[in-house]
Amino acid sequence: MLKNRFLKFIFLFSLTAFVFSFGRSETKPIFSFGIIADVQYCECAPVGTRFYSNSLNKLSECVRDFNTRDTSFVIQLGDLIDRDIDSYESVLSIFNKIKTKKYHVLGNHDYNVDEKEKENVHEKIGLVSRYYTFVSNGWRMIVLDGNDLSSYDPPDSPEQIEETESLFQQILDRGAINAHDWNGGLSSQQITWLRNILKQSSLSGEKVLLFCHFPVYPPREENLWNDVELIELLESYPCVVALFSGHYHLGNYAKKKGIHYLTLQGMVETENSNAYSIVEVYSDHLKVLGFGREPSRILTFRKDSKFLKDKISSR
Repeated sequence: MLKNRFLKFIFLFSLTAFVFSFGRSETKPIFSFGIIADVQYCECAPVGTRFYSNSLNKLSECVRDFNTRDTSFVIQLGDLIDRDIDSYESVLSIFNKIKTKKYHVLGNHDYNVDEKEKENVHEKIGLVSRYYTFVSNGWRMIVLDGNDLSSYDPPDSPEQIEETESLFQQILDRGAINAHDWNGGLSSQQITWLRNILKQSSLSGEKVLLFCHFPVYPPREENLWNDVELIELLESYPCVVALFSGHYHLGNYAKKKGIHYLTLQGMVETENSNAYSIVEVYSDHLKVLGFGREPSRILTFRKDSKFLKDKISSR
């Protein structure tokens, strides 16, 4: 009797251990990347909780840490500077010491420079295109430009001016809390471009991560102007895993219909405490390793959607 109970205990213990290990069998990530938000450097006096000049020391600490790790790339989520075109020289001299691949997202403060310099901002930080996509370890990365429609970024055409004014008036009319001139939106051209990429990624079985300076969820006054439209688009495709953003310096997180929306805390905030993350990518979850004020999280994936390929291809 005692022997049978002992054998039963061993069997149940072994089965539990097997189930647990099966659910989390990976000991190493597929790949990892570094992520930073709102460095917002300028050589100027602090305002409230924003210590602008201290961002150089924080960024240096962050870069040293990144360079000790095996990351596939590092991406900063916009507002690399707070103001003045000359601020780029100091902050890029540190950021460019990162040894792995480096990517940029454009933020609203990146355009807080002289009017004649605004059209040169994306070239200043080495962007060939203001919104773009790249592949890392079989995953699709999509970088959005939330300044595409805005009051502070020079429009490319009269049509873009009209679209900007129309979108802003729409959100004003419905009393949207994000109807502020320090936010921006995606143009119809960029949304069409994004839809085509999501369609192809879903058909090819790629998983997708998106990066935008402006949050889109949960509702906040810092959100992208056309946040509702973007959320509806992302929810239409089974490939989307998460969207990372900055802009709201206190950070935020929410999950909606299986998609993770993570807003990173701003590096510029506080006198001395830092904020940055390493994201480890596994087959069924993301592990966000937060440093300084940024909390760590585990973001599990939604189950594969039941969308049929022919249904997706018909869109």
